[in-house]
Amino acid sequence: MSTSARNTFDPSLDIPDIPGKVVLITGGNAGIGRATCLALARHHPACIYILARNQQTSEATIAEAQKLAPNTTISFIECDLASLASIQQAAKHVTAATQRLDLVFCNAGILGAPPGLTKDGYEVHFGVNHLGHALLLKLLMPNLLATAVLPSDVRVVTTSSDGYRFHASEGIVFKGLRSTQENLNFMGRLGGWLRYFQSKLANIVYTVELAHRYPAIKFVAVHPGIVDTPLTPNWIKSTAIMRQLMAGGDLRTPDQGSWNQLWAATSQQVSSAQYYEPVGIVGKRTKKSKDPKLAQELWDWTETQLKEWSI
Repeated sequence: MSTSARNTFDPSLDIPDIPGKVVLITGGNAGIGRATCLALARHHPACIYILARNQQTSEATIAEAQKLAPNTTISFIECDLASLASIQQAAKHVTAATQRLDLVFCNAGILGAPPGLTKDGYEVHFGVNHLGHALLLKLLMPNLLATAVLPSDVRVVTTSSDGYRFHASEGIVFKGLRSTQENLNFMGRLGGWLRYFQSKLANIVYTVELAHRYPAIKFVAVHPGIVDTPLTPNWIKSTAIMRQLMAGGDLRTPDQGSWNQLWAATSQQVSSAQYYEPVGIVGKRTKKSKDPKLAQELWDWTETQLKEWSI
C-alpha cells in the first residue's frame, strides 16, 4: 500500500533500500539526527558519515547503527558548525574519503542561545544554523554534482522550523550578524527566539536559491515538528497548555521528529525548492520567504562571507 493511500509515514515500510549510497548527517549523533542515522542504516547504504562535535555520543550511535548494518561503513568526523575552520577540515576528510555523496542532511542546529558569537564572529544562531551549513555545502558541492551525473537522486535536506514565520518584518537583520560588540548588543535586543527564527527563515530561503542554481540536485527544507530533545525549552515541555499551543498536544519523539526528513530524502513525491511540514505536507510560506530580493541579498551576503574558504 502506498504512503498516500495510508495517509501515514512508516519508515520501516516507506523507505526504500539505498545500496551504494553515501549519506552525511550533521548532528547525526543525537536527537533526530541519530534517529535518521539508525533508520537509514536499516536500508543498506554503502556509507554514513556523522559530522558532530561530540565523539563519545557519535561512537555510541555508530555502535548501535553498526549492529543494524554490519556491511555499512559508518564513520565519525569531528565538525563544529560554529567554526568555519572546523567545517573546512571536516569537508577535507569527507572529500578525501569519498567522491560520491548522495544524501546530505543539514540537521544540526541550536535554539534559544544567549547573545553570543561563533568562533569567526557571527551571531551564533545564524552562524551555526545557516552559515556553517552553507560553507559545508559549498565545499562538498563538487562531490554532490559529480554524484548527480551518476544513476543517483542526489538530495540535500535542511532542517528548518515552522517558527521561521515569526521572523522580523525585514526578514533577516543583516546589520546584526557581524562581530563588533555594538552589533552583538543589537542582536541581543532582538531576543534569542527572534535570532533563531531568522536563521530558520534563512534555511528556507537559501534552500530555494540553491535549488534554482543547482537543478541537478534536489534541495528541500523541512520542519520536524516540536520534538522532545534537549533543545526543546522546558517551558514548552512542562505545561499541557504550551504543549497544546506549540505542538498540538504531545511532543514528538526523536524518532517521529526524523520522519519528515527521512520522507524528504527518500520519497518519490518530493519536489525540489520546497518546504515541507510533517509528514510530506507542503508548508505555509510567508511573503518574505518568497521574496526574490531577500533571496538575492542572502545569497550575496553568504558568498561574501565564505569567499576565502575552499579546500
